[in-house]
Amino acid sequence: MAAGVELKSFSVGSFDNNVYILVDAETKDSVLFDAPTEAERILRELEGTHLKYILMTHADGDHVTALEEIKEKTAAPIGAHADTSWNMPIKPDFELHDADEIRFGNSMLKAFYTPGHSPGSMCFLIGDLLIAGDTLFPGGPGNTQHARGDFGQIIDSITNKLFVLPDETKVLPGHGAPTTIGAERPHLDEWRTRGW
Repeated sequence: MAAGVELKSFSVGSFDNNVYILVDAETKDSVLFDAPTEAERILRELEGTHLKYILMTHADGDHVTALEEIKEKTAAPIGAHADTSWNMPIKPDFELHDADEIRFGNSMLKAFYTPGHSPGSMCFLIGDLLIAGDTLFPGGPGNTQHARGDFGQIIDSITNKLFVLPDETKVLPGHGAPTTIGAERPHLDEWRTRGW
């Protein structure tokens, strides 16, 4: 965990979407990752913080349902990769790019472009925490069995962007339980062989 940063995490909706909020402990600036559903619950968890950004890991329908309401209530700028914008219910305020560094309060996180589950998928790293969206889960990569998915691309993203991180990096996926880079890296060849 990055020094001086608090993590709030909870699950919402019928798809068991994880919501992650990072809060700079000193300034109370916060960042919300995705806005799946249950806007009232998310807004309640944001109370006492200043929402600096809403950052999108991608824009599948189950990750954006609460976005308009949270934007309306907080006026926080939305950041998303350009290839995600096509599926957003509202236009993002700024584009995210690979290796962007995003400051909130006294804290900094880094963005990684990790296409494969969807063309505009992003992950975010702060200290030893990786907000992974639907790119990496315990036991393998996110689903690519849909029109805009690409299995080869997601494997490349995981190999070149995520598996270069330290073993102890905690992976916080878009659904389900957390894992670590060290727990998942040894299985890469199995995933390649298994494919989809």
